[in-house]
Amino acid sequence: MSSTAKVLTARQFFSRHGLLSKWHPHYEFRPGQLEMAEAIEAALAEKKHLLVDAGTGTGKTLAYLAPAILSGKRVVISTGTKNLQEQLFYKDIPFLQKHFERPLQVCYMKGRNNFACRQKIYDAEKQPILNGLEEIADFQIIREWEKTTTTGDRAEIKTLPESSTAWQKVDARRDLCSGQKCQQFERCFLTLMHQRAHESDIIIVNHHLFFADLAVKDDDYGGIIPEYAAVVFDEAHEIEDVVGKYFGAGVSNYQFQELVRDVASVSRAKQFGSGELDRILETLDDRAEQFFALFGESEGRVGFKGHVAFFERHQAKYDDVLMALELVATQLQLVKNAPEDVLPLHRRATELKLQLEFWSRGDNRSFVYWIERRGRGCFLQATPIDVSKILEEKLFDALDTVILTSATLAVGGTFEFTENRLGIRHTRSLVVPSHFEYQKQALLYVPQHMPDPRTPAFPKAAAEEVTRILKHTRGRAFVLFTSYQQMRMVYDRVSLEIDYPTLLQGTGPRSALLDEFRRTPHCVLFATSSFWQGVDVQGDQLSCVIIDKLPFAVPSDPVVEARIQRIREDGGNPFYDYQIPQAALALKQGFGRLIRSKTDRGALVLLDNRITKQRYGQVFFDSLPNYSFTTQLSDVEKFFDV
Repeated sequence: MSSTAKVLTARQFFSRHGLLSKWHPHYEFRPGQLEMAEAIEAALAEKKHLLVDAGTGTGKTLAYLAPAILSGKRVVISTGTKNLQEQLFYKDIPFLQKHFERPLQVCYMKGRNNFACRQKIYDAEKQPILNGLEEIADFQIIREWEKTTTTGDRAEIKTLPESSTAWQKVDARRDLCSGQKCQQFERCFLTLMHQRAHESDIIIVNHHLFFADLAVKDDDYGGIIPEYAAVVFDEAHEIEDVVGKYFGAGVSNYQFQELVRDVASVSRAKQFGSGELDRILETLDDRAEQFFALFGESEGRVGFKGHVAFFERHQAKYDDVLMALELVATQLQLVKNAPEDVLPLHRRATELKLQLEFWSRGDNRSFVYWIERRGRGCFLQATPIDVSKILEEKLFDALDTVILTSATLAVGGTFEFTENRLGIRHTRSLVVPSHFEYQKQALLYVPQHMPDPRTPAFPKAAAEEVTRILKHTRGRAFVLFTSYQQMRMVYDRVSLEIDYPTLLQGTGPRSALLDEFRRTPHCVLFATSSFWQGVDVQGDQLSCVIIDKLPFAVPSDPVVEARIQRIREDGGNPFYDYQIPQAALALKQGFGRLIRSKTDRGALVLLDNRITKQRYGQVFFDSLPNYSFTTQLSDVEKFFDV
């Protein structure tokens, strides 16, 4: 084991002949990695905030992990995905641990539904909650694993299907958790996770857990992440939308259905049921169904502004739902010698009533109110229009050091857009150029003959151009779209014209499609926004990324529309202050799929030539790496013939 007694600074760790060069089997000195690590080291020591735009290939994971470990402070690392969390914990931390004499005190925390509930597993053996052979088989896998696991994290069970309904019946979500009153509290996987966190210097979470925790820190139930001195956000460009989710309010018809189902099953299992309770539950189920039916059946998200008129017209149905919820809560309060399961059910009924009342008032100008229909689900949502004040107060003013890093934080070389959107005032900033030679590795092609992407002629022309390009690249491409409709139209045409295997988003789970793409030579994947980020395919298998048009957020989306309106009211120019910078960062994300290593090589194609014809196009070019550029398809042909 190597000695780290002399490791005092990031420079000694990351310099050309530093400790990392002696440890890492494929070490390559990266000046940007050293610069980033030193900036983070200084921010932690001097209690400053820091923004770092670090290009792909910088080695940013180690550049923030090592200074965090060496700081001697408790630091939370928050990632964009659970996958990145697991990479940090199971790959990067063990690599560093091999070379540190002292044990590194590191843990990861995830949301409750990632963990098994021991009590539910034991109860499931005695009660008939499992349906069908599939659930019974899945439960047997879970039951055997529970006997040996030390974490209770479902990610350990490789043989359990992603869509397992048995897992949903035995996971540790808060809905039925009785907390310290539970017989298994001392052995509970969540209790053990909290204990590990209190003993740790580095706590690895994801953005959803971090902001869910931040939102309840002032509640009676308090947060679950122990006190910390600093936080590092990786993939920090995702923060604004996540904050909106956890500091907003929302109710759905599913929550009512689940409450009715859970009260019924617990009352039967714990023998406090009655004919009266059954009738009240039936009433709540019926009244909730009638109330949510008032919002129509059109799929998608739409803004909701007419609260006063709507509730004047439907006051009786709204009052009926509230009354039924109150009756359920009252019945639960009246249970004699109530088992511990009753408290979380009562809490849910009360919270549901509060959330519905907040949404129905619709009078808080800081929020945008909207409804969404997805299949049989109806969701009533209220989202903060501007999260900057929330973050300023609860995060940046409350903590000594907040570090935000991503490959997409700077627009045109400045952080003004990110600072304004997130409410970060007094901060240091750093742009770390990528380690890659984009001039040699990537060619950006923008065809000039394409019609405007907003016209009906565009899908046909796009399909023809994509077909021509794929013949030169021999497949091996992602074709990414800003809408499902456009994706389907182009896919239907192109898939008939090319001889290469094609995959379409929506025909299988995201992870399965990616695995199939990696395994299938010359494959072409057609997809939308969820494939624009967090996807890593190295080597020749992905040699081309085609994007249909500049990824402006849909202006009719209720949250986007409200943000645009608020900027306009404040005297700003929404197009230049919000829509262009947001689209520039999204385009950078999409193109970031292609060059993932120093040996990767490929073509980037943007079918939207407004980037070369409109004045604002320069903002996009200034935000992208310095690719080679062409407007001629013949140059793409030459690029692949080398």
